[in-house]
Amino acid sequence: MTTRGPRLEFAVGAFLLLALASLLVLAIASTNGRFGFSSDTYPLKARFTNLGQLRPMAPVKIGGVTIGKVGDVQLDPVKFDSIVTLEIDNRYKDLPADTSAGILTGGLLGESFIGLQPGGDVETLKPGEEIAFTTPAVDLIQMVGKYMFGGGAPKADAGADSSGDAGVAKPATPADAKPDNTTSDSDSESPSPTETTP
Repeated sequence: MTTRGPRLEFAVGAFLLLALASLLVLAIASTNGRFGFSSDTYPLKARFTNLGQLRPMAPVKIGGVTIGKVGDVQLDPVKFDSIVTLEIDNRYKDLPADTSAGILTGGLLGESFIGLQPGGDVETLKPGEEIAFTTPAVDLIQMVGKYMFGGGAPKADAGADSSGDAGVAKPATPADAKPDNTTSDSDSESPSPTETTP
C-alpha cells in the first residue's frame, strides 16, 4: 500500500495537468487565437431590417472564410432598424466601398452568420463606416407558410361564373312564343279523308 500511494498521486496529477492543457487548447481554438484585450480588429457597421437568428459573436465570412465576428447588435430608435457592429480582422482593411452584406444560414437549421460580398469600387471602407448594401435574413417558416396557405385564394371573377346565369335558360319572351294552333283557316275547311265527294 505504501508503494502505490506515490504512483497514484502522480497519475492523478498527470491527469489533471492533461485536463487543464486540453481546456487551454479549447479556449484558444474558440477565440481563434485572439483574446479580449487584443486590438487587431477594426469596426464596420451594417443596417438590417430583419436579423433572424443572428446573435453576437456570430462569424463574418467572405467566400466561406471567417474574417471577423459580430461584436454588437443595437436597435435604431428612429428608423427601428437593427444596427450590427462587425469586428473585422486588420488583415482585411481594403474592403471596397460597395461591399454588400447579407445574413445567411449554414444549412437548413445551421447557425446564422454575415456573408460579405466585395465589390469593385476603388475606394475602401474606413473603420467605423457603414456598409450601404445589405440583405436581411430570410424567415423560412414564413416562406413555407405563404407557400402552403397563400396559393389557394379564389379569383375575383369566380363569383360571376358561379352566379348561375350561364347554366339557366332564359324564359321565352312573348314575341318569341309561337301559337299552339299553327294550322290556317283554309286547312280547317278542307274535307277530312273520311268524307266522300259526289
